[in-house]
Amino acid sequence: MHTRPPTGTLALLAPRYWPTWLALGLLRGVTRLPYRAQMACGDLIGALAWRLGRRRRHIAAVNLALCFPELDAAARRRLLRRHFSSLGRGVVETALCWWGRERRLHDKAQITGLEHLQAALAGGRGVILLSAHFTTLEIGGRLLALHAPFHVLYRPHKNALFERVMHNARRRRFDKAIPRSDTRALLASLKRNLPVWYAPDQNHGGSHSIFAPFFGVPASTLTSTAKLAALSGAAVVPFFQMRLPGGEGYLLTLCPALEDFPGKDVEAATARLNRLFEDVIREMPEQYLWVHRRFKTRPEGEAYPY
Repeated sequence: MHTRPPTGTLALLAPRYWPTWLALGLLRGVTRLPYRAQMACGDLIGALAWRLGRRRRHIAAVNLALCFPELDAAARRRLLRRHFSSLGRGVVETALCWWGRERRLHDKAQITGLEHLQAALAGGRGVILLSAHFTTLEIGGRLLALHAPFHVLYRPHKNALFERVMHNARRRRFDKAIPRSDTRALLASLKRNLPVWYAPDQNHGGSHSIFAPFFGVPASTLTSTAKLAALSGAAVVPFFQMRLPGGEGYLLTLCPALEDFPGKDVEAATARLNRLFEDVIREMPEQYLWVHRRFKTRPEGEAYPY
């Protein structure tokens, strides 16, 4: 069963949702354009976000300074501009996930390593499809769903209209969408030997997190991947997406299941995942979601960086 969005349809017609209706309508129209035109619209959205989103621009700039101290200020600013272009394209790609034609999407995907997912499923204990928050996260999941069924773990959106549209789209496109807080449903999917798509790389703080190095900086990091793997016996298969240059589409990469994971040390296993994410991010740094306050929770005595 799918979780029902909490807000009725009539309530979503209230004036406070009109800007969201307008934005969603424009994005749906963009999905009918040729792909190169869609990406040009994404670049425009990114340019607007650069100019108008001073707060998020500052957050991303601080993150890049912390994670790439070897770059000079000019190089980091160029990377920051490319990141906002990637953000804008990610917005358009999310619209493609919701309303894009399946045939056109299928033609844009190059997939490698699908055999690693099948090998992990042969173990019979389920699979945690381990991802990170790249700007291509939504399109990557949508494209993988064309090749293999899986369940998705998600965090409900605060905007009720956006949540309704997102919920309906995921209900159509994926076998099941599981709220992040519903651990019981997640474990039930793994028990049925189903893959569950999970991205644990954001800062949620609290008792379920530890400080683990991320680009050499202590970062509040969820321990849930290691704990879920230990509890369920599920294999952990890294899954990442890359937006290819020149409008060539997307490369989806499924890696072999992590060996000897999680082991007996949850902290070491969690730090291992951060190192894995770092390696992938360095290959395409502009495509990672730097506008998230990854370092907002600090060890005692350390200053808040934002």
